[in-house]
Amino acid sequence: MNSPGRFEGMTFLSKVPEITIFFWIIKVLSTTVGETAADLLSVRLQLGLTVTSYVMSAAFLVALLIQLKTDRYLPVPYWATVVLISIVGTLISDNLVDGMGISLVTTSVVFSGILAVVFVVWARSERTLSIHSIVTPRREMFYWAAILFTFAMGTSVGDLIAETLDLGYGPTALIFAGMIAFVAFLHYVLKMNAILSFWIAYILTRPLGASIGDYLAKPEIAGALGLGTITTSLIFLAAILSLVLFLAATRIDRPDQAEAGANAEADANA
Repeated sequence: MNSPGRFEGMTFLSKVPEITIFFWIIKVLSTTVGETAADLLSVRLQLGLTVTSYVMSAAFLVALLIQLKTDRYLPVPYWATVVLISIVGTLISDNLVDGMGISLVTTSVVFSGILAVVFVVWARSERTLSIHSIVTPRREMFYWAAILFTFAMGTSVGDLIAETLDLGYGPTALIFAGMIAFVAFLHYVLKMNAILSFWIAYILTRPLGASIGDYLAKPEIAGALGLGTITTSLIFLAAILSLVLFLAATRIDRPDQAEAGANAEADANA
């Protein structure tokens, strides 16, 4: 269970939600939006990669600042930050590949290396990579840095398999879905370490969501369904909004906060 933390005179509860089925659903939906919204803004609306990158980076920084100022997990600012960091991560990869001509192999390897460095520094600094320990500003910054590079790496890896290896978007999505199912088997049946299981699954959801987004939005000539980036983005954004509002109303992904509130009330009535 998540627990309150203290850091430099500040005390707050865990800044991330409980890991429930809703967490994974919204995570995959967010990765899909990250892929389709980036294409929608830069290509369909003809803003270009540079302008789109500036606009979405600014929006992400505002959302991140709001998230960092909270003293506990709140569904709306948290998931808004996830959606925007998903778009920014996609744009980082797209700028390097489409804008600068760097190969997907290179970006996949480089982002994997950067992500590994983030995890190593985080582990050495905080002695844990558990998301249930995100109770200090420093740990939260490590958390968001890791998430950013999981999105950037996932975009490159997903495109590498679907496009460069010419497997197609649908089969690529099935490959990553199967890999996530295998991780779940390792965790629940063979009792693989929970922290390791979480981060492997988290990383794999990025290329899964990106492949789903491309399969739905890309034209039929590319072996996809041809729904378009506008329709796909709106459908998934509506689904995310509905689920986030549901979580905000029910608080079912915040059991530690509900318990803390009950304890505080009991103490006040004592």
